[in-house]
Amino acid sequence: MKAPPPYEPASRDERAALAPAVGDPRTWPVSSWPDPQPLPEGLAPVAPFDYAMLPDRLRPWVQDVADRMQCPPDFVAVPMVAAAGNLIGRRCAIRPQAWSDWQEFPNLWGCIVGRPGMMKSPAMMAALAPVVRLEARALEEWTASQGQWRAEAEIAKARAEARKGEATKALRKNPDALVDVASFCTPDPDEAPILRRYTVASATVEALAEKLIENPRGLLVVRDELPGWLAGLDREDAAELRAFLMTGWNGKDGWTFDRIGRGHRRVPAVCLGVIGGAQPGPLGEYLRAAMRGGASDDGMLARFGLLVWPETGGKWKNVDRIPDGPAKAAAFAVFDELEALDPLARGAEQEDGEGPPFLRFTPEALEVFTDWRTDFEAGLRSGDLFPALESHLAKYRKLVPALALVFHLADGHSGPVGFASTLRALHWGTYLETHARRCYGVAQSGEADTARRILERIAKGDLQREGFGSRDVWRPGWAGLADQKRVADGLELLTELGHLENWQEPTRTKPKTLYVVNPKALPLTSAKH
Repeated sequence: MKAPPPYEPASRDERAALAPAVGDPRTWPVSSWPDPQPLPEGLAPVAPFDYAMLPDRLRPWVQDVADRMQCPPDFVAVPMVAAAGNLIGRRCAIRPQAWSDWQEFPNLWGCIVGRPGMMKSPAMMAALAPVVRLEARALEEWTASQGQWRAEAEIAKARAEARKGEATKALRKNPDALVDVASFCTPDPDEAPILRRYTVASATVEALAEKLIENPRGLLVVRDELPGWLAGLDREDAAELRAFLMTGWNGKDGWTFDRIGRGHRRVPAVCLGVIGGAQPGPLGEYLRAAMRGGASDDGMLARFGLLVWPETGGKWKNVDRIPDGPAKAAAFAVFDELEALDPLARGAEQEDGEGPPFLRFTPEALEVFTDWRTDFEAGLRSGDLFPALESHLAKYRKLVPALALVFHLADGHSGPVGFASTLRALHWGTYLETHARRCYGVAQSGEADTARRILERIAKGDLQREGFGSRDVWRPGWAGLADQKRVADGLELLTELGHLENWQEPTRTKPKTLYVVNPKALPLTSAKH
């Protein structure tokens, strides 16, 4: 085989002729370059959980559980709030503006992050205990009604058979006798009772759709370890289930499917909440895959607005006491009231008697929410956020007003959503943003170490600021930079954070990828540990 000719760079004139409209970044004025963002440094600090963020009637029970289990209160509060929101589901929406028809439902997605043995699962199960009790009660009622329905169906069938026998006997005696045609019609039994479902663990698209048809309020998906489940949804054969779950996040869109044996089926509105736990390692791997633009990069994890990774240090103490009975009874009563919620009786509006009822903010609450949203939208458009975090925070447009609605109804209020509930929701938004920054920052930690080493080489003059290729980084075999995949990830992070610009330099054959250093970058400073 004939060896390929050696690489020969194109001339300056040839590069100019082949360059795209944006031009060679080496010719850009300094003012056109973005300000580079700092590399992530270890675990970002997070805001501690403030019990004042909880509705008054849920707060004592969360405090009691967290104290007895010696776990972060976040591990109890997040699943409880998600369960309360999902219990409301599609029965009541919030319209965050004074006049528009923009509305959100409080079906929430949450994830609690912690190392193994940090009491994630026990705390989550304690928080979901009110829902478990509702499920047990629903099953008991369904079992009783199922037996009654079967008995009534058999009695109706026996009566029909008896009438048919009498009519047959009369016709044998006199073929011209008048007979009631209804005697020969088998009566349709009343529709079988439907089991009210609150949670699901795992199911196919068809099974989930059938359950949602029977439970249009919505369902809560409960998973112990979320990253493994989410990674399984990345498979090609799980694409439909993944799309179905993502559709269920906003609670507004329908879903139609046709199956042999089932025929045409439609879910008027797919409404799903999700709650689960995650360990830092698997979550970081999943996030890194999403941030590299793989199959996970479709906004699935961004929907987990209630994403928390609290500090788990501090001194442990042995707490052995009877649970707080009044606090537990008050919390369970909140869930009983939400189960029996009549939004119209709580002052909700309904357009033309159709569609889900909805509440708006009081004037005072609307003012503070609008002020928050004005600053929030400006931050999203500032260009200071890397894309994955920007996508995550953008979902707070739904999260914050949905939380305000949950707190308003959980505390038993009627009428428009008030200032206190809205202020709590805004407090949650600030608190959750710090946790999101920690999670997404850790996802970059591996790339960050490689990126720092690349900046060190730039600072030493081993890599040219005017442009270098990935091969120039890994081929010398420098410490920490000998792996091609790690180098590619580090270069991608530096590009995403604005330290480098990816440039396809035209040549006579195929473009050569170069990385041009941002003239605003200060590698000597940035490279310091």
